[in-house]
Amino acid sequence: MTPIAPRSTVAIVGAGTMGAGIAQVAAEAGHPVLLFDVRAGAAERAVAGILGRLDRAVEKGRLTAETRAAIARRLVAARSLAEAAPASLVIEAILEDLTAKRQLFAELEGIVGADCVLASNTSSLSITAIAASLARPERCIAMHFFNPAPVMALVEVASGLATRPEIAAAVLAAALRWGKRPVTLRTTPGFIVNRVARPFYGEAFRLLEEGAADIVTIDALLREAGGFPMGPFELIDLIGNDVNFAVTTSIHQACHGDPRYSPSEIQAEMVAAGRLGRKTGRGYYDYGAGAAKPLPATAPAAPPPARVTVMGGAETGDAWAALIAAAGIAVDRVSAPGSELMLRLDHVDVLPTDGRLATERAAESGRPVVLFDLARDYRAAKRLALASADQAGRDIIAPAVGLIQACGKAVSIVDDSPGLVVMRSVAMIANGAADLVQRRIATAAAIDSAMRDGANYPAGPLAWAEAIGLPRILAVIDNLARFYGEDRYRASPLLRRRVLAGAASFAAGASQAP
Repeated sequence: MTPIAPRSTVAIVGAGTMGAGIAQVAAEAGHPVLLFDVRAGAAERAVAGILGRLDRAVEKGRLTAETRAAIARRLVAARSLAEAAPASLVIEAILEDLTAKRQLFAELEGIVGADCVLASNTSSLSITAIAASLARPERCIAMHFFNPAPVMALVEVASGLATRPEIAAAVLAAALRWGKRPVTLRTTPGFIVNRVARPFYGEAFRLLEEGAADIVTIDALLREAGGFPMGPFELIDLIGNDVNFAVTTSIHQACHGDPRYSPSEIQAEMVAAGRLGRKTGRGYYDYGAGAAKPLPATAPAAPPPARVTVMGGAETGDAWAALIAAAGIAVDRVSAPGSELMLRLDHVDVLPTDGRLATERAAESGRPVVLFDLARDYRAAKRLALASADQAGRDIIAPAVGLIQACGKAVSIVDDSPGLVVMRSVAMIANGAADLVQRRIATAAAIDSAMRDGANYPAGPLAWAEAIGLPRILAVIDNLARFYGEDRYRASPLLRRRVLAGAASFAAGASQAP
């Protein structure tokens, strides 16, 4: 028999936004729910807020009055922690402080029954550390929901060193009954989503610091070419610059100063200035009344070339040839099996980025070179980044601009930077995700699911890397490492191993977590 029966009592400690949301989820799933907060009146206000949301759902026809009444009967604002005694599951959603969480669980151990599961909604703290002072640490686990909990599908179920497998199985089963899409993992700083997402922000800050592109253009490229729902700076403003910076700093420290997670000096300055995003009216964007919405850097219209030779690239080359032909431009298709994609114009070679500079590739080939960035789907992309080699000057880029514009896309010209914007970001995200698989933190499938459901990525990063081609991802990482000479850009051992094995997938033959 599982320790979390379908109609057993669930207690939530902490009646803030997350605690109230989790309480709503559990009550809607049929559990009697006790909601407690040490702040006077906070639990009562949270219950009233939940009922207000349910009333609006009834008004909109998404919920019947009878169902609303049944949920309301299951929600109780507890007046003391002692009322959690009959619970089969307690989920804490208090402040993100290790000492406070330890103290709470130590108190709960003296209240609840021996079979009660103690779960933390921590987003970054080690569940092993939280459970370490408990008499029975084997029943302690992380159950990390995402905000808003009633809407977001993902729950990260993270086991600590002492967590019994049966406890993880019971929590996973409960989350599934609650309509969630949970993933299991071994505890690690930041769990899956916060850990794997760090390069999405970190590489954006690095590009900004180097002057590769401005904030608005970086955001636009990751949205309109990468397919992400929001750019990194827009998302940080929504989350809160202070919150995002604190998570990065915490993961960096917990990972013993790993340079992959190094905080940005620009972000530290913004936090110090109180520019925290939407909640303060100003962050990387101005949210004040009447503030003009800034526009990304967009190249002016340029004439398209009369003819393009599409060389190599296998299926990708065929897709580009079709795209160019549909734009009314004459195309010569040269298959060149095994060779990389090249769009050859009269006086310039237009190549996909592989992590090397356009300047380096022009020096090797003796011809002017323009690089184009990765797009999630080149046919659907609304914008594409281009960068030209230093040797030829900026004017050489005009025919390439005209070509991309003729294919129906806006062009942002960025500085010649290794990996450009989207490719660099995606490669680094996938590289970090591969390390979690290598270290048996989580399976490739769990990581991809978590990043789709918890971060709204357009694709799981490992599946995306497989679609791009693991050798190409490895080449980008290795070229970044060679250019910068920094451990930040070291390749995942699993990524290199899969490429050496000639494998197209991270899953086949790879180490898999529980």
